Amino acid sequence: MPEVLVVEDETNLARFIELELGHEGYNVTLAADGQEGFNLASENDYDVILLDLMLPKLNGLEVCRRLRKTKDTPIIIITAKGDTYDKVVGLDYGADDYIVKPFEIEELLARLRVIMRRSKTAEANHDTLDLHGISIDTSAYTVAIDGTPIELTKTEHELLYLLVKNMGIVMKREQILDIIWGYDSEVETNVVDVYIRYLRNKLKPFDKDKLIETVRGVGYVIRQ
Repeated sequence: MPEVLVVEDETNLARFIELELGHEGYNVTLAADGQEGFNLASENDYDVILLDLMLPKLNGLEVCRRLRKTKDTPIIIITAKGDTYDKVVGLDYGADDYIVKPFEIEELLARLRVIMRRSKTAEANHDTLDLHGISIDTSAYTVAIDGTPIELTKTEHELLYLLVKNMGIVMKREQILDIIWGYDSEVETNVVDVYIRYLRNKLKPFDKDKLIETVRGVGYVIRQ
C-alpha cells in the first residue's frame, strides 16, 4: 500500500484528502504543521509527500529545502496561489510537482499516479549513461562530471537522463513535460524551461552548460 504524508494545516482539507486517498488504496499520515511534517518525513520513508506552502511553525518551502538535503521522496506542493512565481519557487526548492487550491480530487489522484509511475519506472530502469564526460547512474540517482559528483534533484536528474539518452533528437517541450511530469498544458510547459535553466546553472562550473541546446520554438537537444 503506497504511503503518503500529507502536511496540511487546514483540518477539513487534510481529512478530506485522507478519506479520498484511503478509498483509493493509499495509507495516509497527517501532519498539521511544517515542523511535524519535516520530522515525520525525516524519520520515515514515504512514497509521496503532499506539502502545503503556508504552514505554521515551519513554512512549506523551508520543509522542502531541508528535506532535499537528505531525501529524494517525491514532493507535490499544495498552494493557494496560482501565479507562476510561487510555482517556480516551489520547484526551485526541490518539489517535483504542484497543485493549486481549490482542486478536484481527480486531479490530485492523477498527479499521484504520475508520481508513482515515475518512481516505479526509475527503479526498473537501472542504467548508466556516459556522454561528454557526464556519467549518469539511474539506479543510485547520481551524476558525475569528469569524475566529480554534482548534486541534482530527482527531477533534474531525470531531465538530464532523458536528454542524454535521446542524444541528437530534439525533444519538444510537450514531450518532455509528458515524459517527466506526465501531463501537458500550454502554461505548464514553462516548467520545462525552468528546469533547463537549473540544469545549465549546475553544469556551467564544468563548462558543460552549452551542451543543452535550445531549438527555438520547439524544445531542447544534446548533440553528440
